Amino acid sequence: MTDTQDPKHWDLVTIVTGLAEAREAWRKRRSREQDRGDREFPSVDRVAEAMRLLRGALFPLRLGPSDLQRDGEDFYVGHALDRALNALLEEARLELSNRRLGHSERPPDQARAEARERITAFAHTLPNLRRLLDEDVEAAYAGDPAARSMDEVLLCYPGILALIHHRIAHELYRLDLPLLARIIAELAHSETGIDIHPGATIGHHFFIDHGTGVVIGETAEIGDNVRLYQAVTLGAKRFEVQEDGALAKGQPRHPIVEDDVVIYAGATVLGRVTIGRGSTIGGNVWLTRSVPPGSQITQARSEQQDAAD
Repeated sequence: MTDTQDPKHWDLVTIVTGLAEAREAWRKRRSREQDRGDREFPSVDRVAEAMRLLRGALFPLRLGPSDLQRDGEDFYVGHALDRALNALLEEARLELSNRRLGHSERPPDQARAEARERITAFAHTLPNLRRLLDEDVEAAYAGDPAARSMDEVLLCYPGILALIHHRIAHELYRLDLPLLARIIAELAHSETGIDIHPGATIGHHFFIDHGTGVVIGETAEIGDNVRLYQAVTLGAKRFEVQEDGALAKGQPRHPIVEDDVVIYAGATVLGRVTIGRGSTIGGNVWLTRSVPPGSQITQARSEQQDAAD
């Protein structure tokens, strides 16, 4: 054994003991001293594998196995869905079994039954979800003169990958599986630089061009035929505080973007404001007020209006 292979070289006993003490202190502060010994929360790795399978099931000849032939599509889709849904079922069970109701936990049988009910409901949304994603691909192809084909859009555009994840995550969020949904959203965020909270509501034919740095908050509502460019933020202007000083959760605090709106690169729209139908928001605009339908907001005009206000 070399010097660096010897545990004493690192004083590992002291470090491991210190980490154990830190874990126990954290659990005690959160009344989790009775945590079970097995894994208690969804696995990011297992969710990532389920998403790989779901992407393949949704678009088998494009995002499925490289050797898949058309006559084998249905067999592959069924196999991929079975694996993905069973994986999500277990992750949903873990989320539900460890969701605190006061200081109690759901009984294991109840958590499994609830998880099965929710994942079954999710599975039945997949045909409509595929149709929504087809519209997103069409919107990207129509909206980008550099796109040579819809296959290129599906295979290469980060905005489409982010939307595949978002539309899946949003359905799970609606089914009251917010942790599972957030993991799925963050997998796409890590890969694309596009940060869409799974609670955000997004309509038909949505296109994110380039995409890096886009942020869409939890309570944002986006209509049909909307296009965003890179570094756009649909965020909150302020956060309500409860009597105990904690931030209020779930309050509507992000923008409403109506149909047929274009928001150019670097624009920041904050607060529960409404961007009226058919409006165009120019690059680098900072906007904290509602604008009526058909508005054309440039950086200069926005600054002039803010000064007038």
